[in-house]
Amino acid sequence: MEVTAEGFARFFEVVLPHLNEVQRRVVVGAAAEMIGNKTVVARASGMSRNTVIKAQGEIEAGIEPSDRLRAPGGGDRPAIEKQPGLLEALDELVHPDTRGNPMSLLRWTSKSSTKLAPELVAKGFEVSSRTVLRLLYQLGYSLQANAKVTEGRQHRDRDGQFRYLNNLAQSFIDGDEPVISVDTKKKELIGDYANGGQEWAEAGKPERAQVHDFPDPALGEYAKAIPYGIYDVGNNEGWVSVGDTSDTAEFAVESIRRWWNTMGHTRFPNATRLLITADCGGSNGNRVRAWKTHLAAFAAETGLEVTVAHYPPGTSKWNKIEHRMFSFITMNGNPRVAGRGRPLVDLRTIIELIANTTTDTGLTIQAGHDPNWYPTGVRITNSELAAVPLKPHGWHGEWNYTINAQPNLA
Repeated sequence: MEVTAEGFARFFEVVLPHLNEVQRRVVVGAAAEMIGNKTVVARASGMSRNTVIKAQGEIEAGIEPSDRLRAPGGGDRPAIEKQPGLLEALDELVHPDTRGNPMSLLRWTSKSSTKLAPELVAKGFEVSSRTVLRLLYQLGYSLQANAKVTEGRQHRDRDGQFRYLNNLAQSFIDGDEPVISVDTKKKELIGDYANGGQEWAEAGKPERAQVHDFPDPALGEYAKAIPYGIYDVGNNEGWVSVGDTSDTAEFAVESIRRWWNTMGHTRFPNATRLLITADCGGSNGNRVRAWKTHLAAFAAETGLEVTVAHYPPGTSKWNKIEHRMFSFITMNGNPRVAGRGRPLVDLRTIIELIANTTTDTGLTIQAGHDPNWYPTGVRITNSELAAVPLKPHGWHGEWNYTINAQPNLA
């Protein structure tokens, strides 16, 4: 039966939309080889004659089945190859609004891709906002929004504090001085409480757990575990002290002391200064008197000049320890989140889970139990606070201050 041009066109109209790129070439190539007229096939299929010629050549050469849509090396070249200097120009545009550089505490931008694209176009580049977004991720940036990260009204000097903090951190790292990020992780219930997730066990013998998550009075002060973490920014390693009484300033500084005696002193044998980055609230808050007095005692013991830089209010989620250490402890070590079904029956289980946390980027963590008792409600008098050898910095001294190793002489 003779096939008319209209019938040929109808065939392609029905078939081609259901095929991928390779399959379309196979069909039109086979058709061109069958009727011996590339022009007719091109008109009927709506594809270019050059594409039909290429398709027929592939058929005649014996095209093999493949999952690839294009031959190796096919497709458009990346924008950064076609436009030299594009990546550098983008990084330079973002830099003034960047919270740090690749080696500093933070790398994120407040500029959106829709704002950056026109600026690049004005510099002579051909780029879309989608391409800018892809390049930003390639450069290691992320756009921080105020979804579940802003805990209060934004301070007008928030961005300035980020820049100040990052400059401080970079100067310490350049001088081979330690920089640590500190915070308290979420408290964990200790006991045979149910956890989400599953783990392999003998059939019909699941791990037994209580119906309700109520602390067991029989456990007394061991009803909760309080992990306080120290993250070494320059070396991607951390320490977690697991207490069982209260999250106080004394406990926070004791955790830093334990990190220094266990890991820090060995890592930084010639250190003369220590930079601590911390939230503005909690046991290490900038208004907590006990935090400063206990840090002064630590400075006197170690001979270290201790500088503290607090993250501005409402930005605790950007604390380095949150996304460089605690997030991996949650994913890798915490059975409540990691998909395991075993209850946290004792402190040893929690400590082992924390210490076993590692990442592909080399994160290592040590952990230990702090058995000390830390009372709450301890008042620091004005005279005790005045004895702290504390020097506020010129930029927001309430957030940034240095505590000398030598006490004030009254």
